[in-house]
Amino acid sequence: MNATAATTPAPGPEDDAAAPLVQIRSVSKHFAAKVPWPREPVPLPVKLWRAVTRMNASVRAVENVSLDIRGGETLGLVGESGCGKSTLGRTVLRLLDPSAGTIRFEGHDITRLPQAALRPMRRRMQMIFQDPYASLNPRLTVGATVGEPLEIHRLATSRAQRDERVAELLARVGLRPDAAHRYPHEFSGGQRQRIGIARALAVSPRFIVCDEPISALDVSIQAQIVNLLQDLQTADHLTYLFISHDLKIVQHICDRVAVMYLGRIVELATASALYRQPRHPYTQALLSAVPVPDPAARRSRIILQGDVPSALRPPPGCAFHPRCPVKDKPATCFTDVPTLRTLANGSQAACHVAE
Repeated sequence: MNATAATTPAPGPEDDAAAPLVQIRSVSKHFAAKVPWPREPVPLPVKLWRAVTRMNASVRAVENVSLDIRGGETLGLVGESGCGKSTLGRTVLRLLDPSAGTIRFEGHDITRLPQAALRPMRRRMQMIFQDPYASLNPRLTVGATVGEPLEIHRLATSRAQRDERVAELLARVGLRPDAAHRYPHEFSGGQRQRIGIARALAVSPRFIVCDEPISALDVSIQAQIVNLLQDLQTADHLTYLFISHDLKIVQHICDRVAVMYLGRIVELATASALYRQPRHPYTQALLSAVPVPDPAARRSRIILQGDVPSALRPPPGCAFHPRCPVKDKPATCFTDVPTLRTLANGSQAACHVAE
């Protein structure tokens, strides 16, 4: 029996072009937080005050996010560090349980599925982690690392079949077959990330969350990894959620781009529309900071004032209003949380003033 054919899953509901592969609806993820003791005296006993604040305090890492990810596309997710990108990616895969909302994968609601029922579906959705140095077990050889998913999901009936499949996967990501007998510390960062990609491909997934897969790599290696991901997507009809803070890479690899700020999606558009005509003030500020290789090109840089508000106590109304450069903001910016709405150019923006 051919090892590749044995691991190819049967067609699923995602093959219907009308249905998104992944549907995210009003998903939130909050983390319990400890509130430091205030400098001012509080009118409550110490134990009671701590109990009340512990119940009410939470970090709103992701707040009311709704997205559709279509089969075969690459959806980029960008924003400043700490805005909730990685948390959203892990929540979509149920590596973290959502605090609210629903997640549907291939038409199936996986939001509250127990781990036993979710385990067979994990063959269809995988993750490439950000740090190639921390995501590989230093005690396992590369062959054991890449072959472990085959054993967990019982996709190899014998050791010989597993070794054959591992050698095939290493070849697909540009590594020699003898790499299977070596350990992660013997490889460079780019080679380790290739090993992580091979591990994600082992179970023939349809959907992969790429959590900043090139941020820890040299620039020359970044291009190789991006080209590899694109080649694999074309060959296997993969769907990517590509998380990154590198806006130039996102422009190159992504079909659509979602911009996050303080746990919320503030703009969603095709890559061409977003980079040609950003509508949200935060997106405009982000793109103004992207370096331009042409020395003769001149453009105004938008400098945002102040710091990103705390996700523990986000500001009322639009979370971006304390730093928004738009003058003469309407009163709704300070009181009403904006929702994504479709604009004249087809983009979606969560902004009271965007047109």
